[in-house]
Amino acid sequence: MSIEHIAIWTIDLEKMKSFYCQYFGAESNQKYVNPNTKFESYFLSFGKGSTRLEIMYSPSVVDIPTDILQQTKGLVHFAISVGSIEKVNELTETLANDGFTVIGKPRTTGDGYYESVVLDPENNRIEITV
Repeated sequence: MSIEHIAIWTIDLEKMKSFYCQYFGAESNQKYVNPNTKFESYFLSFGKGSTRLEIMYSPSVVDIPTDILQQTKGLVHFAISVGSIEKVNELTETLANDGFTVIGKPRTTGDGYYESVVLDPENNRIEITV
């Protein structure tokens, strides 16, 4: 078994697509639109055989502001491997310089991962790992 994809509701579908394509090299399929429900989505791929990310929009989904540092139940983060310590450091620095929030600077964790934690444009947590 494997995880085929993970889905995220978004408020700004195009902004989120651009973020993952620009910074993480994701490739997007053609936008799916259901005119009856006004549902829209993209599937983002991060390489052959990898788990995909589905980003979805519906006008019925509401944006409820939360404290981005507060932990809540449910999906907490997902991790994207960039292949090396240097790439973790470089991408984290690029995202910080471009105005994105870094909530965990690059470091080796207690369980041996080298990672940083950043927020995407809609405050979803991404672990950038080797």
